Amino acid sequence: MAKFRRRCQIIKSNYRINNYMNNTEKRIVILCHRAFNYILNKTGNMLIRYRPEDVVAVIDKSKAGKTAESELGYGGDIPVLENFASCNGFNPDTLVIGNASQGGFISDEYRNEVKNAIMSGCNIISGMHQFLQDDPELANLAKEYNVTLTDLRRPPNPPNFPKGSWQNRTIPVLLIVGTDCDSGKMTTGWEITQRLKERGRKVQFVGTGQTGILLSGSGVPIDAVTADFMAGEIEYVIDQCPDDTELVIVEGQGSLTNQYYAGVTLGLLHGSMPDFMILTHDTNRSLDTANQPMKSLEKIMSQYVDLVTLFKPSRFVGINLMTVNLDEQTALDICKKIQAKHDLPTTDLVRFGERELIERIDFELRQWN
Repeated sequence: MAKFRRRCQIIKSNYRINNYMNNTEKRIVILCHRAFNYILNKTGNMLIRYRPEDVVAVIDKSKAGKTAESELGYGGDIPVLENFASCNGFNPDTLVIGNASQGGFISDEYRNEVKNAIMSGCNIISGMHQFLQDDPELANLAKEYNVTLTDLRRPPNPPNFPKGSWQNRTIPVLLIVGTDCDSGKMTTGWEITQRLKERGRKVQFVGTGQTGILLSGSGVPIDAVTADFMAGEIEYVIDQCPDDTELVIVEGQGSLTNQYYAGVTLGLLHGSMPDFMILTHDTNRSLDTANQPMKSLEKIMSQYVDLVTLFKPSRFVGINLMTVNLDEQTALDICKKIQAKHDLPTTDLVRFGERELIERIDFELRQWN
């Protein structure tokens, strides 16, 4: 019972993030020096896309003077500023670190910005592996100025060991997987969740990275979990979903074919034991983020299916593409070509809408029930 209570406190801490983001209007500045682009600034970009009314500015000295719209194609006139000191006129109350450096360490440059924000009365939200709360200077400074430090990537403690609870699961699970890192898995999962909710479906989104956890208010930072417990943590979060849930959507991480991050992908795959999968793919890549040649969609999908069907049936129900670097007609042509080749609904949800993808998922849910 003690273990259950402590674990609930971890879940509740994430719901406090959700409450903090939703209960009152926020004035957020996003810190992302030299990272304000559509790939590197993932957490910041998703706040700009899905919570633009709460974002007052972006901090990136390399692009000061520009706007979110000019850099991302959305976000309107949210300004890009040189440093936190330039934010004085915007009255921010929260600083969010918008990108995660390789290894998740906070540089001296970021540390100085965070200190300045704290001394100006800002709460800090970080998705780095280096925890703000464990830094004595920052923790004492936050206490002095009465602000909160939130570490989105702090793993559950104590951990949950896998039990194979999927064997008794009655709620279907949809896992978002990718051909590579940074291929739109979180965006795809979030878009599908919102669109199914609009249809009246009772859907639970399980965030597995800092962005998904921040937007949804719950989940587990899977890449911060000890390898032995990855599957167990995902099992546990899925098992806590309400009994009337019609679909659990799990945010994917990494890719089975990316040599750097395949381990976390496999842990997610075996923890979620999905009934259905959606593949995400960036159409503009010839090399993956490990600088290796991209594999074919057929080969990648077969690997995902093979690793689940060792245990249970599973199949793909759609493909979502990232086509931001293509002109509209070329992107539509690629969607149609891939859909015809794989006989799966294929679209760019953000750019072109559903194109049969949501209807296919809804159909699978009707068949499930």
